[in-house]
Amino acid sequence: MAGNSRRSLWLIAGAAGLVGMSGGIALGRASYPPLEVLLSTSTTVIGQPFAYPPGTAKVTAAIVTMVPGQETGWHKHNVPLFAWMLDGELTVDYGPAGTKVYHKGDSLVEAYQSPHNGRNTGTDDVRLIAIFMGADGIENTTAEAN
Repeated sequence: MAGNSRRSLWLIAGAAGLVGMSGGIALGRASYPPLEVLLSTSTTVIGQPFAYPPGTAKVTAAIVTMVPGQETGWHKHNVPLFAWMLDGELTVDYGPAGTKVYHKGDSLVEAYQSPHNGRNTGTDDVRLIAIFMGADGIENTTAEAN
């Protein structure tokens, strides 16, 4: 087998072996670096199961930055959203489901189809990575009337 073909097979085998793994994996003579799992869940932060929308898959990744005191306004996510806090303190009001406070290093699957409002309650900027797992033609987020 040619070197490039063999290397491709190792990469494919390594990628396939990553599913569900929380540490390093051995692939014969090659090994993959250890993984640091940030989150593995089938429910949102308020305990809701979530599902991917039908249609052609579309992933959107963004960094959200909020200054101290800034709010998102009441909104809901129409697609599953993974978030990882890079900096700051974010307090999210989930209405009847309560309030949660997130800090640097926290990761979560945000409330799905449930109105909520986030506010930077710290003294530094909030920065978070937001990864929307959506589909073509479906808005990731919509504003809610207060």
